[in-house]
Amino acid sequence: MTGLIDGSLSTLAPIFAVVFATHRPHDAFLAGLATAIGAGVSMAFSEGLSDTGDLTGRGSPYSRGAITGFGTFLGGVLHTLPFLIPQYHAAVLVALAAMAFELLTLAWIRRRFFGTGFLRSFISITLGGVIIAAIGASLGAVS
Repeated sequence: MTGLIDGSLSTLAPIFAVVFATHRPHDAFLAGLATAIGAGVSMAFSEGLSDTGDLTGRGSPYSRGAITGFGTFLGGVLHTLPFLIPQYHAAVLVALAAMAFELLTLAWIRRRFFGTGFLRSFISITLGGVIIAAIGASLGAVS
């Protein structure tokens, strides 16, 4: 879950900064793909190196690292794929729809598996996503 949330949120700023600065969806796709891969590798190493699993019983560091890294990559790449659409406005709209789908899905997962209220989860995750996307868009718009 940590990987999915981190990937979904942390990759928003670079993607939206690039697309608003260049108005070129392909550039945003490359930035998003690179960010999703880099974030996935970073999270895999962070999770794998943070705990051997012996004291906490959390399992193999390799398994945890692989799962968290893949989740981070997946969370970051889903809203990156719409930038394969060559038309700027269409790509941004589809990316925003993908982002909304991701946030709804994350809130549902938190409700289903962690017992967190759906509305509370949705608001907290959405707030983070909106803040991060707005920062990226703002930085891109001033360039």
